[in-house]
Amino acid sequence: MNEKSSFDIQQIIEQVRAIITQPVSYFQSMPRAGGFGDPVVFVAVMGAVAGVIAALFALFGSAGGLLVGVFGALIFGPLMAVLGAFIGAAVLYVIWKLMGSTEDYEAAFRCQAALAALYPVSALLGIIPYIGSIVTIAWAAWLLVEASVAVHGRQRKTAQIVFGVLAVLFIFTSLGSERASREMETRMEAMGGQFEDLEDLSPEEAGRKMGEFLKGLEEGAQSDRDQ
Repeated sequence: MNEKSSFDIQQIIEQVRAIITQPVSYFQSMPRAGGFGDPVVFVAVMGAVAGVIAALFALFGSAGGLLVGVFGALIFGPLMAVLGAFIGAAVLYVIWKLMGSTEDYEAAFRCQAALAALYPVSALLGIIPYIGSIVTIAWAAWLLVEASVAVHGRQRKTAQIVFGVLAVLFIFTSLGSERASREMETRMEAMGGQFEDLEDLSPEEAGRKMGEFLKGLEEGAQSDRDQ
């Protein structure tokens, strides 16, 4: 019979503390069944907290950025976190099955839900370019290794190889995406500056400036493709 989900902030705080500071003990004692209610609540709360942190960081930006951050924290943060948890659990379920685990999807989901404890940490580390992504992915891989051993009964060496390789691939992908995002942000800021300058120019000068800017964007895109 499935357990009835409940919102207990003190229990959630204790769960986060256990996952962060004592992951081995946490996974060893973690219930492998009992329903999806409590894990879903935990993931949603962690998604909301991460969204609030992002909103606070937006205070240093524009008011519009703050509103978007708050809206994401209250609505999209929890929804995307829960959706991502179900998808991530499906992927982990397949991986653990290929590794020989006999546990079901619910056990995989509960392991995936435990990773949500890193969402606020990831949001905080996000202010550190590149390093934040590396630390978060490596930390998540370590937790998955412990879950593989304690919950799924897999050999530690095998788990380290599987999730170590996946972590390296995710790190390279994340760094590439972050680099592209930062370059686009720089270009958008430059575009904003260009538009401000156009206000004081004649139509002919404004057209020439716009042409030069678009040419620069095209050359930058070509340079990215050539790399």
